Amino acid sequence: MRKIFVTGIGTDVGKTVVSAILTEALEADYWKPVQAGDLNNSDTLKVQHLVSNTKTVFHPEAYRLSQPMSPHAAAAIDGVEIKVNNVNLPTTNNNLIIEGAGGLMVPLNNNELIINLIQKLEVEVVLVVQNYLGSINHTLLSIDALKTRKIKVLGIIFNGEENEASENYILNYSGLKCLGRVKKHASLTQETILEYKHQFDQL
Repeated sequence: MRKIFVTGIGTDVGKTVVSAILTEALEADYWKPVQAGDLNNSDTLKVQHLVSNTKTVFHPEAYRLSQPMSPHAAAAIDGVEIKVNNVNLPTTNNNLIIEGAGGLMVPLNNNELIINLIQKLEVEVVLVVQNYLGSINHTLLSIDALKTRKIKVLGIIFNGEENEASENYILNYSGLKCLGRVKKHASLTQETILEYKHQFDQL
């Protein structure tokens, strides 16, 4: 069974949408280890709303923090200390999609980052990339950080408006595979997510 960690080159680049698509495509379980803020409209609830298959199990977060900010700061406000060693994969016989918080270098505590959690969990990574001024730099830095730590990267999913020049540069320079593309949608429904099922069901 595959365990895939969905991370991005930054915040708000489409990790939750991609996580919903991969969860539906693979009929996988879903898990968000750390949720910071929006507890009444968490990423878990968003993905649950978008996924229509009956096989997916939504596993509870390891940490639920009240403030929408960097997890280490949100945890301090809540009087909690996030400990990577205490975050363990949920038990499942199914494929598992794991959604990160922000980018790879988001701090979880004073010494550990999201990328350290990925290392600890020993999972594969899908990198979500959105095109904007500076995205080549952010993408290549993210890829370099993953490769330096010998973390397996399945490939890149581009989300939003296409930029052929930027995307070709990223793929050629990094040697990574483009797994697919998610278009910009005015609104998202279960039907929208299902449109991508066959694009990613052989991941």
